[in-house]
Amino acid sequence: MDYIFENNTVRVPDIKGFALRDTLMCGQSFRWVENSDGSFTGTAFKKTVTVKIENDDFKIIGTTQEDFEDIWRGYFDLDTDYEKIREDLSKLHPVLAEAAKFAPGIRILRQEPFEALISFIISQNNNIKRIEGIVKRLCENFGEKNEAGEYAFPTAETLAVLSPEELSPIRAGFRHRYIIDAAKKVFSGEVNLESCREKSFEEAKKELMTIVGVGEKVADCVLLYGLHKVNAFPMDVWMKRAMKKLFPDVNPESFGEYAGVAQQYIFHYSRLHSELFDE
Repeated sequence: MDYIFENNTVRVPDIKGFALRDTLMCGQSFRWVENSDGSFTGTAFKKTVTVKIENDDFKIIGTTQEDFEDIWRGYFDLDTDYEKIREDLSKLHPVLAEAAKFAPGIRILRQEPFEALISFIISQNNNIKRIEGIVKRLCENFGEKNEAGEYAFPTAETLAVLSPEELSPIRAGFRHRYIIDAAKKVFSGEVNLESCREKSFEEAKKELMTIVGVGEKVADCVLLYGLHKVNAFPMDVWMKRAMKKLFPDVNPESFGEYAGVAQQYIFHYSRLHSELFDE
């Protein structure tokens, strides 16, 4: 992948298969804000940047070349050929082809695993707007301020020593004790998120589910969005309805090694076509 770096901006020319809004606002990350000019500002791995697509070029504004190579190139999964993935998935089922055609530019972000873990613990029985609010309050109350004046996601070490009462400013209710248990297990090494990258899918999932409050769906979200195990296929109530309606008698495993990308196509398509589920 070729890119140009100048004036604290990386420009990736003629990028294909990348829809920023569909990717950043679809519920896989909760720290991006859309600006009035169509750009997005967000914080990941303690760094804050603004990104936009302009004349088919992808721009990352406010970065160093080193941070681009170390963080953003991987975070936005820029070296993966999503056009090829979409073509291959579209051959598997006509409805999946339609869903992929509807939102062809969705990518799977490579997020910091602990942030993904806590974010999807917070996501339980919640909507995107409220999740974003809780995550924002969590960062503002317990994260460190970075050079851009924004707050980094708090570390496991910081959260592990808190009580549920001390977490009350974030207003996450019953999830407070889940957050603390996750932080304690990660900080102690009882759950090793980095080693989970190298473990088999089932072994990593089993380890994640030793955390209080982490069930199948949350574990699959962490595997997909935090550990980039792109065969993960998170199933919430909405996805179960979508699979039953659009893919009766189809097992998610049949979508293959990129089942997680298929899940994003199906989720986005279903969410914006609610009329399909009118009884």
